Amino acid sequence: MAAGPGVSGPPFVGRPVRRREDERVLRGEARYLDDIELPGLAHMAFVRSPHAHARITSVRTPDPGGGVLAVITAADLGGRVRPFPKMALEDVQIAGEQHPVLPDAEVRYAGQPVAGVVAETRALAEDAAELVEIDYDPLEAVVDPRASADALMRWSRSGGDVEAAFARAAHVIGGRYGMPRVTSVAIEPRGAIAQDDPGAGVLTVWCSAQDPHRPLAQLSHILGRPDDTIRVLVPDVGGAFGTKGNVAPEVAVLAVAAADLGRPLKWAEDRLENFLTSQQGRGMEADVELALDDDGRILAVRARIVADLGAYLLPATHIPPHTAGMLIGGCYDIPAAAVEVVGARTHKVPAGPYRGAGRPEGNYFVECAVEDAARALGVDAVALRRRNLVRRFPHPTPLGWTYDSGDYERCLDLALEHVRPERRADDRAVIGTGVGLYVERSGGVFESADVAVEPSGRVVVRSSTSPHGQGHETTFAQIAADRLGLALDDIVLRFGDSAVVPRGTGTFGSRSLVMGGSALVRAADEVAAKARAIAAHLLGGAPGDVEREDGDFVLRDGRIAFRDVASAAYQPPRLPAGMEPGLRASATFSSDIVFSSGAHAAVVEIERATGRLRILRMAAVDDAGTLVNPLLAHGQVIGGIVQGLGQCLTEEVVHDEAGQLRSASLLDYSLLTAAEVPPLSIVDVQTPSPLNPLGAKGVGEGGATGALPAVTNAVADALGRHVDPPFTAGRLWRALQEAAR
Repeated sequence: MAAGPGVSGPPFVGRPVRRREDERVLRGEARYLDDIELPGLAHMAFVRSPHAHARITSVRTPDPGGGVLAVITAADLGGRVRPFPKMALEDVQIAGEQHPVLPDAEVRYAGQPVAGVVAETRALAEDAAELVEIDYDPLEAVVDPRASADALMRWSRSGGDVEAAFARAAHVIGGRYGMPRVTSVAIEPRGAIAQDDPGAGVLTVWCSAQDPHRPLAQLSHILGRPDDTIRVLVPDVGGAFGTKGNVAPEVAVLAVAAADLGRPLKWAEDRLENFLTSQQGRGMEADVELALDDDGRILAVRARIVADLGAYLLPATHIPPHTAGMLIGGCYDIPAAAVEVVGARTHKVPAGPYRGAGRPEGNYFVECAVEDAARALGVDAVALRRRNLVRRFPHPTPLGWTYDSGDYERCLDLALEHVRPERRADDRAVIGTGVGLYVERSGGVFESADVAVEPSGRVVVRSSTSPHGQGHETTFAQIAADRLGLALDDIVLRFGDSAVVPRGTGTFGSRSLVMGGSALVRAADEVAAKARAIAAHLLGGAPGDVEREDGDFVLRDGRIAFRDVASAAYQPPRLPAGMEPGLRASATFSSDIVFSSGAHAAVVEIERATGRLRILRMAAVDDAGTLVNPLLAHGQVIGGIVQGLGQCLTEEVVHDEAGQLRSASLLDYSLLTAAEVPPLSIVDVQTPSPLNPLGAKGVGEGGATGALPAVTNAVADALGRHVDPPFTAGRLWRALQEAAR
């Protein structure tokens, strides 16, 4: 049974403590962006392009009045804003096609904001937006990335002697594998509030985002303001999944208008706008070939990935295709690899990170290729995997990453043990079992933490990472409580205010615990050492002789409570000579990236008469290193699996030949319910990373990464051939008919 939030008594790391933040969320006490009301608050709505590709020939705006305060167009922004910044990545060629704040001559996707209208109320702003008249000259839209003549990014890399490996291979096997675009459908759509204070010289932006410092940096670039003149606050966030890592162009318009009007402004998009204009994920296709010898050893892999990047580049648009390419070798000890990535421009909303951000794609491509190789060779797919698994760590890949730790075969064994493989066919249905192994990166760059003990003994932790559903308030409290020898209730967490929390890289890519947690370890250890020195001084001994007991400091027969040490820390006469008053420490942590891994397995049934797919059972075995809180880690895995299953079963962003979105509502873009989630076995393997003091690796992406190839390969096992998701009844029924011919 999970421990209650007020449980005391270290150690806490490794214990399944329930989330401390859940009570206020369930009571309705959380405060989301749209809950914030400020005196004098006005509202902004946007005029959006009805065309996927068109020239703008004229813009006619109504005069302000009747509650309408302003209309902002590209002409009003001239010289005041810049397009989105570029994010450099080694060896990646990036086109100069950053997303503009508002377009002045051409629109490139349906839903692109063209003008902003400010009014006293949201309803007035939305009504007034319909009065803005824009003339367009429609142009041809490109929707197929393979037909695109423009590349927004290009990247290639190779390692080992790929050509020689393919030349001597006994077998060369592969195929084309793809996954469609999807969208995150976070419970809370995007939004922001902007308020400019010219007296203080500070622009304050409340933003539904994944962290405060990336929006701060992006707004600083776009608006041309020093970042110390911008304050970003992130309130409670109702889901993000990678799609709130970029500030929306609407926020920059909001900021300019707020400064011009001298009053706070709010923009909160509706669900239709979210479907149309929030960045989308996946949308990649790959041609993959494996070179194998007579014994089934994989000698080399080569691949060409085409990614549908959409109309423009947002700061992280090119990251997922690059990650997919770097992971093209998966969990396998392949000595040579070559990969080429082309990020094609299409007339769709820009792509970007979505839960996994290239990890699901890269692992999916190689796992499907291994499955096809086993089928072509007539060998057991699991046996082929075993023959090629990485077994020694650290393991340098031919493309330049080094896997730090893992036990891939144990993950595979446990997945098979818990799923109970099955394969059969009768007149009613076909049943198959599939396995999907994965390896994924997390961590890297840096994060920061500040630990301050108040004179009362209350500990305030400020972290550069920012939660939006992961449970930071609980896991970080567990770490701090352990390092300081306190109870969880003694720890208070602060997140999401760029003026208060230390600077960091951000919350994304399963990196918060690895990096932010490790920074917290460093800061807390420094505080603990100083507290011990103060206690030793007060008890008349040496720090090395002081012990901890029930939170107190003990030396021989003497005892002093932590709160008394905290109080003494702010009374200079009670401190050791030369010691600065206060009990506080700040720390940063940086490291190379670490690599989580796992194996998922699924058993599926496909009805012959209808093509209806049922997932009978699934097993997920994930290795995220040391688990601070297994309960929360398992919750992350389950959430990721459900999103992965959604992509397998129902989710697909569909555009027609004119670039119009045909899946722009929850009637057309179907999400899974609890009724569609199969029985799940969640198992963990813990091989600690040597690269951080917690031994932690990421856990947030594994569910979405492993579920895709597991279900896809189970479908292939049942049908006898590969089919790309989503596995709609119609698609599988046609596949069954083709197999019967």
